[in-house]
This record gives sequence, C-alpha cells and structure tokens, in this order.
Amino acid sequence: PTPAPWSNVLANETFGCLVTESSFGPTWSLNSGENRLTPWRNDPVFDPPSEALYLRDEETAAVWTTTPLPAGEGAPTRVRHGAGYTTYERDSHGLAQELTVFVPPGASLKVVRLRVKNTLARPRRLTATYHAEWALGSRREPQRPHIVSEFDRDHACLLATCHWNAEFAGRVAFLASKEAVHGHTADRTEFLGLHGDAARPEALERWGLSGRVDLGADPCATLQVHLELDPGEERETHFVLGQAADRDEALALVDRFRDGAVVADAWRALHAFWDDLLDQVRVKTPEPSMDVMVNRWLLYQTLSARIFGRTGFYQSSGAFGYRDQLQDVLALLHAAPGRARAQILEAARHQFESGDVLHWWHPPSGRGVRTRCSDDMAWLPFVTGEYVAATGDRAILDELVPFLAGDPLRPDEHDRYGHYETTPTTASLFEHCRRALERAVTSGAHGLPLMGDGDWNDGMSRIGAEGRGESVWLGWFLCATMERFAALSERRDGGQPDAWRDRARDLRATIKDVAWDGAWYLRAFHDDGSTVGSTESHMCRIDSIAQSWAALSQPAGEAHDVRTLVAVRSADEHLVRESDRLVLLFWPPFDGPLHDPGYIRAYPPGVRENGGQYTHAATWLGLAHAALGDGEKAARVFHLLNPVLRATTAPDAARYRIEPYVLAGDIYSCAPWVGRGGWSWYTGSAAWMWRLGVESILGLRKHDGHLRLDPCIPPTWPGFEAWLRLGQRHVHVIVTNPDRVSTGIASATLDGVAVDPRSIRVDATTPGDHVVRVRLGAG
Repeated sequence: PTPAPWSNVLANETFGCLVTESSFGPTWSLNSGENRLTPWRNDPVFDPPSEALYLRDEETAAVWTTTPLPAGEGAPTRVRHGAGYTTYERDSHGLAQELTVFVPPGASLKVVRLRVKNTLARPRRLTATYHAEWALGSRREPQRPHIVSEFDRDHACLLATCHWNAEFAGRVAFLASKEAVHGHTADRTEFLGLHGDAARPEALERWGLSGRVDLGADPCATLQVHLELDPGEERETHFVLGQAADRDEALALVDRFRDGAVVADAWRALHAFWDDLLDQVRVKTPEPSMDVMVNRWLLYQTLSARIFGRTGFYQSSGAFGYRDQLQDVLALLHAAPGRARAQILEAARHQFESGDVLHWWHPPSGRGVRTRCSDDMAWLPFVTGEYVAATGDRAILDELVPFLAGDPLRPDEHDRYGHYETTPTTASLFEHCRRALERAVTSGAHGLPLMGDGDWNDGMSRIGAEGRGESVWLGWFLCATMERFAALSERRDGGQPDAWRDRARDLRATIKDVAWDGAWYLRAFHDDGSTVGSTESHMCRIDSIAQSWAALSQPAGEAHDVRTLVAVRSADEHLVRESDRLVLLFWPPFDGPLHDPGYIRAYPPGVRENGGQYTHAATWLGLAHAALGDGEKAARVFHLLNPVLRATTAPDAARYRIEPYVLAGDIYSCAPWVGRGGWSWYTGSAAWMWRLGVESILGLRKHDGHLRLDPCIPPTWPGFEAWLRLGQRHVHVIVTNPDRVSTGIASATLDGVAVDPRSIRVDATTPGDHVVRVRLGAG
C-alpha cells in the first residue's frame, strides 16, 4: 500500500471525479463542492470509497473488487494514473482484469470500463455490480431524505434527482450499463446491509436485487449485469455515471454511451485532447525528473485539478478563486492562450464598480464572498499585462465587461457572502484593470499599501484588521503590476503610462527607505506600527516573499541594486533547508501569545503557511534567482521542490507520504513531521513551477506572439532541447552551452539564418517544421 492515498483528478470543464490507488472517490457535475453526485470523504486513513464495482463468481459465490478497496482481498494490483484516466490491473480468481475510469472531454459523465479474460479451461459465469452512494449536493446527509430515485425500464437505467438542492434541482443523475440489466436497487441499506459494510455487501451474499426505488430509502444507485466467458475468452463492458440538465438529456446520454463504439471514440478523444494540450511544450534536459514534471504533470495538475475540477483529495472547493485561477492561467499562455483569455474576462465580470472583487465565487450561480483582502483585485491587471505581453492580443483590452452591483462592506464587516447582480453598464477590460489598481494602491503611515484582512497570505488576517496595518510584499507586487499596466496604457487615450511608472518608482523608493532591515526586507507593519519579519522578531523573523518580489518587481532592463541581491541571498540562507528538501515561507513559525497575526497562528508550528514550505511562495524564490541571473540556484529550487525526488526510496516515500507526481501545496517543517506532505493537487504552485522550469530556467517565452529565448541554466549543463508548437508550426530548439555559462547568448539561428533571440518570428498560420539553434556564451 501507499503511505497515503495517491489520487488522480479526472475532469473536463463541467464534470469530473477523483480516484485513488485504492478506490473510487467522489464524482461531481458543474461544481465539485456544491453538486457532488457521490460523497467526498476526505479520509486519508481509511480512504473509504464512494463508489465501487464488484465482481461475483456465480459458481463459487466469491465476491471481490478489482480495486484494492473495498474488497480487493489484498491481491496485488497495478495502478496507472494518466492524463484523464486511471487503470487498475490484477489477476485473480482465474481472471485477468483491467478496470479503467475516465472522463471524456465535453461529456457530463464518466465511463468505467471493465475488461476481463477467462484464464481457466472452463466456462465462467460472473455478475458485475456497480454501486454508487448518491449525495446530489455538498454533503450526503442533508440531501439524503430528499433524493428521489427511479428505474427507467425503457432505457434500463437508474435516475435520481434532489429538489432540496435548489441550485441544481432540475438536474438528473444517472447510472447505466452497456449490458442488459439483471438487477437493480436504489436502497443502500438493502445492498450493503444494516451496518453498511462495503467490504461485504449483504446483497451479494444472496441471489438478486429487489428493484426497490422507494422514496425515503437510504439512496444509492446499484446496477447488476451478467457476464459469461468461454475458456480463454476476453470481454469488455462498461458503466456510465453522470448528470444532465433534465431527464430527456440524461436518457439521451444513456442511449449514446451505451454503445461500445461511442465509448471507444470517447477514449480516443480523451487522449487527443490531453496530448494536444500537454505536448505544446516538451523538453529534454540533463534532469530527467524535471522533464517528467514539465512535460506532463505540472500542466495536467493545473488544468485538471485547479481550473476544471477545483478540487483535490484534501480540499474540495468547487469555487473560482479570484486570484487563484488568474495565476493558474499564466501557465497556459503557450499551451492554451484562449483559456487564459476567457478566465481574465470571467474575473473582470466579478469586480464591483468600486474596483474591489469577489474573493471567490461558486458557479453556476455566482454566489461568492466580498472581503477586505488587499491583493485580489490587483491580479487582474497583473495577469492581463502578462497575457498581452505574451500573446500580443491588445484587443482584449477593449472587451466590454459588466460589473457586480452591491453595497460596500460596512465598517464592522470583514466579509459578506451572497449573490450579487450584474450591472447593466459595462466598461472595457482596460477600465476594469485601472479601477482594480486604483483600489489596490493605498497608503498607510509608512507610505506602504494597507494590509486589509490579509494580502496574498490570507492567514495574516489580523495584521491590518483595524485598517492601519501595511504590507511590504503588496508594495512590491503593486510596483510590478503598475509597470505592467503602464505597458498596457501605451497607445491609449488617457492611459498615462508615464504616471503609472512614476507611481511605481515612488513606491519602490518608499519600500527601500522604510522596510529595509539591514539584511532583508520587512514583511509588514501591524496596526500599531510594530514590525513583522524583522531581525528583532521572535517569530516570522524573515519572510520569503518580501525578498523574492524585491527581485521580481524590478522593471525589465534595469539592474538590481545591492539590497535586492542581499535580500534574496538572505532568504536563501535562512529559509532553504537542503538536508530536508524544504524552501520555507518564513521562519520561525508563529507560536505564542504575542501580536496576533491572524488565523495562520491556528496551524501548528511548521504546518502549512505557519513556517512550513508553502510551495506557491517557494517557486517565487526560484524565479527571483533566475531574475538575478543565478541559474544554478534557480534550478536548485526546482530540484528541491520536485516531488519525483521525494519518493526515490521507500523510506523517503514513507516520510513524504503523499503523491510524488504532483506538487504539494505545503510540506511540514517541524518535528516530528519534517518532510511530510500536506495538501496535494489543489495548489496554485503547479502553474508557477511550470513557469519556473520553462520560462525562467529554460528561458522559453512567448513575447508579442513570437518566441523569445533567454535561458538561465546551471553552468554545469551542456545544454538542453525543446519542442514547441506555435500555431501549425513545430519548432525544435537546440541549446548548447560549450562555455558552461548560466546566462547570455552568443548566437542564435532559425533554420540556419542568424536571428535575434529576443524575437524569433515564425509564421504560425501555415504548417511546417523549424529548427532554432542557440549557443550560450558572451554575445
């Protein structure tokens, strides 16, 4: 067994499920938090299934599951997680079994495909029984009395609705099979027994299912089919579980996906969909573990768990976070710029006329929470600036987008959850960005932006609770954002690019004047003016993001000053623990009765944001090293964060516990849990890690729709290769490093012709292949 559940998030834009190496977890439609079709258990100790496929030998009465849980009998099982699918393989009971679950692109259902081969010299009679516990809402128990089940005999499928869940009341869930249905029940107690033992369902210890679909029963969906196999025969069947907008659409999906040819087409479409997205950028470096993450898993994690599913094993949200998904799509500027564009406009639609925004909101209704978080709104102009710089799509700035209407928060309100109507008036995206910046650029007693109820670190929710606390990190971030907005303001009437650059310059000077602490920058000022992140602090003596963003906020083309170099070096010295493979958010953790920084103190020392490795911020330190031209340290941060390298031995895997193929949101730093992974999958660090690897270290960027090369690699690397798609063109990039430097390009050619590596122009509208050769060294 694995030390903890090793899961996979299978999702498209509107539907998905979570599976682990042991069992099937929750399935959802439209919203993984508010409209779960089957329950989200969040139990890493027992990992109880929400659904299961049971096999029974009709001659011996043996009952088991191909998955290790709930009735795997301890038999060896090979589990393979891939992009959009998971497969379980085992040989037992004289049968070679392969069970695959996948979510087809564009379909509001999942397919559970079973292949069995009779390895004995006699005929076999089996039943396959699929069992799912309905939730049809955020939690099963409140919805359970209101779930109405039905067996549609004409279409041989189970249907279920729940009008108690008002937002999704008209939707119809379904379970169907390719085979003729032998038996069914919608009563969980009948199937599992009074004590609900999924490892030994009582109904499989007797013949047949009752066909009960009574209102008031303990709701589930259970279908049973017969399978007969001759000696050596292999058969394939499948079940589909999903939800549709209404009964007619549900039955249409059942009829369509009952056909094995349709399922085979859906399987091929799944691979085509993910291969097309994930193969846009492929690399081959001297670090194979880096290639594994960059070439598939980081973008897959970003898309499947963060953008599509918005869920993971340890955290299931279903909501869009304003700054969360905006940052996520920064990793899609090459592979899927259209998705990035759509998310930017969607975020703009969740802004109020006063410039502030919803911290998060639930689709499809848009219900969300308005807060006093100080950085949310500023991510709109920051990400818009990054998008336009990469794609050259300035037309997005003229897209007209409405606002949300609502009374501002009262002085005594920290947040307000509700449904907000859309205004009839619209404004350009550029105007949305301007209002966001004007709202975000505030000034406290030290001339720094106000902290509000937390900046990027939500857990520091009390530092500015009285309205006077100030954030050093937010100051750096706003400098970076104003520089990007100044670029957007070029060639626009009334854009005032020079004024925005002046404001950024003035704020940068203020930070350097009031926040320098001798060897690094402060993190914040409390409401009473006392400092956070000072050499005199007993807790949170040094904070990573106040140092990394000193480098990341520097305008392009300007040299970094000595203080920035010293600050980043200090973060490296005090927060990087190579022996434990940790890059800490800050140190020491909050622990004790002194100044209350906020809910961050509720975490034990060394856990999550409270002095642990918060991987999102750790990637920024890597980016800062690259911004300073130190490829060795940038690559070292990537190396330390790479989950593949946390499970190279059994003791290492046992210490880390969680999945070694996706990033953890956090890793613990204090005894006795040093090196233990926290939440996985649902973390914004995946997108930033991809950017660190591809854009900052390998230097493969899009600029104005063209390719820009500026590698910052370890000087020990002899070079690397990359394969890019630019429209219909395929570009093979070959970088050599004969002089063993970290940065600098001596020469660059496109198909043998010398080019400027800052803008390699390839006609993306016609098919063809190109080769770019780059030699690093002094120019």
